[in-house]
Amino acid sequence: METMTIHLRIWRQAGPAAPGRLVPYTVDTIIPDMSFLEMLDVLNENLIVKGEDPVAFDSDCREGICGTCGFVVSGLPHGPDRGATVCQLHMRRFKDGDTLTLEPWRAKAFPVLKDLVVDRSAFDRLIQAGGYTSVNVGGAPDANAILIPKDTAERSMDAASCIGCGACVAACKNASAVLFVSAKAAHLGFLPQGQPEHLQRVSNMVRRMDDEGFGSCSNEGECEAVCPKEITLGHIAFLNRSFLKGWVFGGI
Repeated sequence: METMTIHLRIWRQAGPAAPGRLVPYTVDTIIPDMSFLEMLDVLNENLIVKGEDPVAFDSDCREGICGTCGFVVSGLPHGPDRGATVCQLHMRRFKDGDTLTLEPWRAKAFPVLKDLVVDRSAFDRLIQAGGYTSVNVGGAPDANAILIPKDTAERSMDAASCIGCGACVAACKNASAVLFVSAKAAHLGFLPQGQPEHLQRVSNMVRRMDDEGFGSCSNEGECEAVCPKEITLGHIAFLNRSFLKGWVFGGI
């Protein structure tokens, strides 16, 4: 069976306050059909056998669903495959003998916990600020009680596909979370059920984004380019219009 040898330069950092550095490793006997994270599993097994500290990285579903995984592969968040998370990246994407550099998300709001693992709890606090509906509507209504056009429902579902991985923040030179916030505001804001609190929701989330230390939008589209769910910049335009409307006409 054909195998590969891959050279790695991995960011190693013992903790948030510890200094970090890139450490070289070599992994051989890699099968091209392995996923990227399986390759790291092989590396960690080798490190454990040698009595060394394994590389810390996040993962859960390994199916591109949960958004848990995520780090920068040779300068690209989630690696070179468009519309995919790092757990969906396979070693056949690379050549035998390639050297890859692995780094964590770089953002003030995402402090490094260890190696490739960052604290993304800032996203949780953004959701707590407004990524929900709080109107008491009683029991669940009949599915056809509120008729929603198909294109509206699809726009909402497209926005709701955001998995909160943080790649948009890592790609932006200003470490902006606007694409994430816009997706979370839009998937409710497109629907009639989300209208009563829409302007207040947008205002609360934008202000919380600033408080968490995320930067302003760079208007260059790096976020859309690396988003594994291909959330578009049109959602940011929707967020900006909503925020302006709330500020000018709503007094928010």
